Amino acid sequence: MDTKKLRQKILDLAIHGRLVPQLPDDEPASSLLDRIKAEKQRLMKEGKIKKSKSAPDDSLVDGATFVLPDGWCLVPISELFILNPKSDLSDDTEVGFVPMTLVNDGYSGKHEFERRSWNDVKRGYSHFKNGDIGVAKISPCFENQKSTIFCNLPNEHGAGTTELVILRPILVFTEFYLYLIKSDWYIKEGTKYFKGVVGQQRVHKGIFTDLLIPLPPLAEQQRIVAEINRWFGIIDTIEESKEKLVSTVEITKSKILDLAIHGRLVPQLPDDEPASSLLARINPKAHFSCDNEQFGKLPDGWCVTTLGNIGKWQSGGTPSRSNKSYFNGTIPWLKTGDLNDGIITDIPEHITEEAVQNSSAKLLPEDSVLIAMYGATIGKLGILSFPATTNQACCACHSYIAIQKEYLFYFLLSQRNKFISLGGGGAQPNISKEIITNHLIPLPPLAEQRRIVDAIEQAFARLDEIKAAAEA
Repeated sequence: MDTKKLRQKILDLAIHGRLVPQLPDDEPASSLLDRIKAEKQRLMKEGKIKKSKSAPDDSLVDGATFVLPDGWCLVPISELFILNPKSDLSDDTEVGFVPMTLVNDGYSGKHEFERRSWNDVKRGYSHFKNGDIGVAKISPCFENQKSTIFCNLPNEHGAGTTELVILRPILVFTEFYLYLIKSDWYIKEGTKYFKGVVGQQRVHKGIFTDLLIPLPPLAEQQRIVAEINRWFGIIDTIEESKEKLVSTVEITKSKILDLAIHGRLVPQLPDDEPASSLLARINPKAHFSCDNEQFGKLPDGWCVTTLGNIGKWQSGGTPSRSNKSYFNGTIPWLKTGDLNDGIITDIPEHITEEAVQNSSAKLLPEDSVLIAMYGATIGKLGILSFPATTNQACCACHSYIAIQKEYLFYFLLSQRNKFISLGGGGAQPNISKEIITNHLIPLPPLAEQRRIVDAIEQAFARLDEIKAAAEA
C-alpha cells in the first residue's frame, strides 16, 4: 500500500469538498468572507496591517479547475491571510527561533525551535507567532512539504529563516489551510511558477497572494480537518506496522549473518577439507588459530585468521583534478557513494589510462570486494561486476585465498558496526587498510562457505520479498 498516495487522495477529496457532506445549516462561505473582509478593514483602520499595493497576477487566478460544492467560494489567498506580518517586542523578550532544519518534512506539520532573545533575531528574519502558518518557498523544501503551524513558542512569538513565508489567518480554521498547502494540487501550482536558477529556485510570491483557493464554510472546515485527522491516524498505524516489519526483517538478516559466521547456520560435514589445511596449502605464510576468544569455540574444520591472509588488499587513489585529461575517460572510477551493499553494475564517472598510470588509482579485477573506509559511508560494501578503479576512500580485496568472495562479502556485512566503531566519532571518521587487513575472520572449510552463502541468499531473498510486500 502506497500510504503517501493515500494521504494525497484524502487531501484531494478534502480540498474539493468530497471528504465530508455539506450541511444546509452551515453559514455559507460568502457570509464568512464578508466577516473576513470586515475584520481586515478593522485591522487596516487600526494600522495593524497595510493595504496591498500590488495588482493581482492574472496568471494565478484561474479557478476553472475547481468545481465547488454548494456553500463554498473561490478567493485569492491574500483575502484569508496577512502575508509576512511584523512583530514589535521588547529586545529582552525570549522567543523561538526556527531555522529551516527545524521544520519537519511531510504531513506532520511539526516544528522545533531554539530559544533566542528578540534583539538577536528581530532583524533579517521572518516574524511569526503562535497560530501562524510557515511555508518554505525554496526548492526542494517547498516540494518536500516543509510547512507548519507555529505553536508553543516562548512568549507566543518567534523568528526564523526568510525562506519561510508567513501566513497569518483571519477567521479561518488554520489546520484546513495547512493541509491544503500540503496537497499535491497546491504543490503543483507552486512549482508551475518557480523563479531562479536550478538549485536556488523559489516559489512565485503570487502563490501566497493571488492564487485562487477554496473557502468552505467554517464549520465544514472543522469537520474536514477532523476527518483528515481520523484517516491520517489510521494511516499512521499502517505505517508503524510497516516500519516494525521492515525493522524486523533487518534484525533477522543480522541474526542470520551472526549465525553464519559462528558456524550455526548450516551443519559441518566430516568430508570437508579443514580450512586450516586449505589455507596452509595455498598460503604457507598465513598465521591462523583453531580457537579464538572473540568468536568462541570454533566449529570442527574452522580456523581464525586475519583478512590480510585471505586475499590481496589495495586502496585506490584520486587523480589530480587539475589535470583535465585524467577524467572523462573509459575506465570506471568508483567512489564510496557508488557502493550499494550488492553487486555494482554501473559507475557514473570514468578516468583515462593516463590517470591510472600516473596515480595510485590502480585497476581492480572483476569480482573484487570493496569496503568504504572514510566518513559517513564507513562499512558500505560492493562487489565489482567489471574491472574498475576506486578513490582512496575505498579498500578492495581480490585474488582470494581459501575464501569465496560472497562469504567475504557477508562476513564484512556482519562486521559493519564494528568497523564504524573503529572509525571513531569525528566529523570524518575513518579506518585504514591496516585495520581492515588485521581484522580477524572465522574461516569455514571452502565447501561449507558455499553452503553458508546459499543459505544466506535463500533466506535474504524470502525476507526481501516480505519487505517489498510491506513497502508496496
